[in-house]
Formats: sequence, structure tokens, C-alpha cells
Amino acid sequence: MSDLLSRLNISNFDVATYMNKNADNISYLPNIAIAASGGGYRAMLNGAGAVAAFDSRTENSTGPGQLGGLLQSATYFSGLSGGSWLVGSIYINNFTSIQAILGDSTSGLWNLEDSILQGPATVSNYYRQLIDTVSGKTNAGFNDSITDYWGRALSYQFINATDGGPAYTWSSIALQPEFIDGKMPMPIVIADERAPGQLAIAPNTTIFEFNPWEVGTFDPTTYGFVPLKYLGSNFSAGTLPQDEECVRGFDNAGFMMGTSSSLFNQAFLLINGTSEANILTNALTAILEEIGNDNNDISLYGPNPFYFYRNETNANAQSPTLFLVDGGEDLQNVPFHPLIQPARSVDVIFAIDSSADTQTFWPNGTSMVATYRRSLNLTGIANGTVFPSVPDQNTFVNLGLNARPTFFGCDSSNMTGPSPLIVYIPNFPYSYQSNVSTFDLQFNDTERNAIIQNGYNVVTMANGTIDMDWPACVGCSILSRSLERTGTDVPVVCQHCFTRYCWNGTINSTSPLLYSPEAVLTANAESGATKLFARLTTLTFLSAFMIGLSAIF
Repeated sequence: MSDLLSRLNISNFDVATYMNKNADNISYLPNIAIAASGGGYRAMLNGAGAVAAFDSRTENSTGPGQLGGLLQSATYFSGLSGGSWLVGSIYINNFTSIQAILGDSTSGLWNLEDSILQGPATVSNYYRQLIDTVSGKTNAGFNDSITDYWGRALSYQFINATDGGPAYTWSSIALQPEFIDGKMPMPIVIADERAPGQLAIAPNTTIFEFNPWEVGTFDPTTYGFVPLKYLGSNFSAGTLPQDEECVRGFDNAGFMMGTSSSLFNQAFLLINGTSEANILTNALTAILEEIGNDNNDISLYGPNPFYFYRNETNANAQSPTLFLVDGGEDLQNVPFHPLIQPARSVDVIFAIDSSADTQTFWPNGTSMVATYRRSLNLTGIANGTVFPSVPDQNTFVNLGLNARPTFFGCDSSNMTGPSPLIVYIPNFPYSYQSNVSTFDLQFNDTERNAIIQNGYNVVTMANGTIDMDWPACVGCSILSRSLERTGTDVPVVCQHCFTRYCWNGTINSTSPLLYSPEAVLTANAESGATKLFARLTTLTFLSAFMIGLSAIF
């Protein structure tokens, strides 16, 4: 971290002296987290650009105007839905770099020219392989769901192993040497709980997290964790009965990513047209006949690891199966929840928001608003978490807070308790119109790389050319809470940064015009804006599904 802060060039601030002075008290030092939002491949690729910029292994990422080393300096890295694909792609493949993924054309990683619905061109009998792999789970006595098939399909694109690495588990990340040595942030993916019979996901739903060690939740409804590597074991009332054996392997890496992105289960319901495809369609139809069409987005975790645990408040306590759904279904599309827990003492969260909130598929702060409202604790769900005040979505657009990086929570004295400073970095067209639909499932390499490059430009503000002080301001955001704890004077450059980037409390809630920003740098003919037909197609598909398209199968 010292190297990073030194490179960020905070004028008249001696990084080495400050870090050495406080080295004996780790609580004084900055604690960094990164959050990658959901939003399908758009979120994965835009987030990848941010991660590439934060990664000191990326070529030229540690030069002037760059932010390389922030990834290595972070303690936590959370993702949901499309963001979980990004996290999984990096960690399951031994903490690989974005540059390495793009540079290896033989691995099949992130080959998005082959739609996930058809599978890699190099894999014959794709659907049959999906079915055969999932059948191993059902033959072992576990229930399957559409998420099992979706997760297996994701694995072919995101795990560099034969047949998508069906034996790879999320808990295996904890065995990687770099993780053991603390050389990479702890990865966390999240999902929302859905009570039996519930269809709509409420803002105060229980949020579950999967980290390499545990699965569980800080929310007071359940407030418990179990060892992830023993997921699938027959827990009861928080313990494993003496006559029960421990199960291993349930935490399949693809199933974890599939759970966090289970909204995409509906994509599989459109597979048809060939005899091979019909094999998979028949399997999915059988599942729907069991659980009902309205439950197509659920992931089944049975045995329920929280069976008979906190019976008074746990919505799934009496159910032998825990039901989880896409982590963004409660509108909290940026995975702040695991990062604002008091136990983790995070100082600053770099929030990469690739949401499609507006009619034109750009973010407008909806996720920030949802997390803030949840933190107000009107239902008792907040459990000690605090989130900075944020304005409404119209203000985000009218003030341009969704068009540039913005800091929230700069004045911690105005908050009810300890809260991280939020560095909100929304998707925006710097070099490419990256507002592709969440349900676009196919990209050529040129489109893929352009979205990644745009994400890189967004977080670096075009390598510091938009604002030459931006790297220093990033450093100031990292140091802010640490400076408060140590009673250190805020450097003058940081004072200027906070004046420039902190939301000052202004509100403008008037309805904005159609939000359609122009590219900051150069226009690109093959931009997301030219994909209107594809976007309308996917929106039509989504609308049709929501009124019961799956009933035709």
C-alpha cells in the first residue's frame, strides 16, 4: 500500500513516514474494499476494466496517472451477478489478471463470441455434458435447480479447466498460496434469500454471502455462518449431529456464480430448436413442474445449513431447503452489504456501478439509494451498519453524479456511526458506448475489449487526462478515515479533492430528460448505441418471459 500511495503523488504528504509511524497499530492504517455491481456481461467487462486499472500486473498501470496496486492493497473484493462472474474468473483461475485472460486465446476464458446458450465451438454435445454433470449431484441425493445448469454453463466461459472444472469449489480459493499469504483481497459474492412461497424480493430481505471460508449472513434474521467447504452437510440448529457425515464439494464454483446471477436462469428457458437442445429443455421443464414457473430464478441449497436455526426470525428456518436468488433482486445491485459490516472496519469502498437503471442502460444511483434506505433500519434489518447519505436518482442524473466519480460520506461527523467513504464510479462513455443490454449474451473480441478499455478509462479518468489530480484524489479517499483516526492534518491537495469530488448535499429532484451521454474521448461506430436491435430483442424476450413465456415448454 505504501508503494501505491507514494505513486499517487499526494503533494506535501510523506507516505513512508506516515505508514511507518502507524505500522504498529494496524487499525490506524487504511482498509480498502472494491465492489463490482451486477449487470450481466456489461458489468463483468466494465468491472474488468476497473480491475485492470487497479492491478499492478497490468502493463503500464503503475505509471503517471495510473492506479495500479489498488487491487493488491485492497482487503475485500465483492461482486454480485455479472460482478460475481468477474470475481470468479479471477479467483478460480489462481488470481489471474485481466491482461492474462485477454492474452490467452487458447484457454477459452471470456470467449464471448460463442453464446453461452450454444456453448463453446470446441465442445461437442454441450447440453448433454451439462446434464451429465448435474446428474452427478442429483444421483448423490441432492435436489437440482435451473441454477445448476446455468452455473455449469458459466463455468465453460469462466474456468480454465477441462469441461469447465466441475470439481472446482469456491472454498478451494482459501488454499491458494497467494490467498494464504494475504497477497490478494478476500473475494465475496452475494445472493438474496427468498422465503418459501415468496415471489417479490423486499428491500429488507436477508442477504447471504459466500467467501472462501464461510457462507452466511450478518443480518439479524439469521446472523450466522457455516464452513463453506461443508455446505451440503445436514446441519440442524447450528450444529452437525454426531451421526451425520460431513459433505464436501457442494460449493461448486459455477454454482456459486450461478446463484448470484440466477436472474439469468430465464435465458435457459429459451433454448430450443435441436434434438440436443431439447434434451436440456426437457430437464428444465421437469424442474419447473416441481417448483413452479414463478420459482425459475431460485437456487436450492438443501440440506438447509440454517435449518431450525433462529426459528423466530429466520424465514427459511422451518424449510429443509434454503432458497437463494440473484443478489441484485432487492435493487442493491452494488454489493455493499458485506463491506459495510462493522466487524470488517472498511474505510473506503471503490464502487464500480455498471447498472442499467435508466431507459438507456446507464446507472443513476438506484443501488446507492437502496442501500442507504436499508441502512436507515426502519425494519431492524441494518444490524449496526451505516451508509452515507445519498440523494435521489433524479438528483444523481441532474447533478451529473452518475457521469463522473463522486465521493459520499466525506464528513464522517454527520453520520450515526462508523461508515466507509464511498468512491462511486459509474459506467460512462469515455471511449465506447458501453451501455449494452444486461441480456446481451454474445460479444465479439472487439466489442469485449472496447468495453474493458472504457472501464479502464472511467476509473482512471482517461489516465488522468480529464483531471491530472485524480490519482492524488484517489489516494486522499484511501487515507481519509485513517487521517481522522490518527488525528493527522488533511493535506491541502486532499482538501481540494474533497471540495471537487464530495457530494455537497445539493438536491435537484426534477425529472430529467432522456439520459443519453456522449463519449468523452472518441466516438466508436461499433458502440453499444448501434446495437439497438439486439437490445430491443432482449427487452422483448425479458418482457415476454415475465408474463409467462416459460409456460410454452
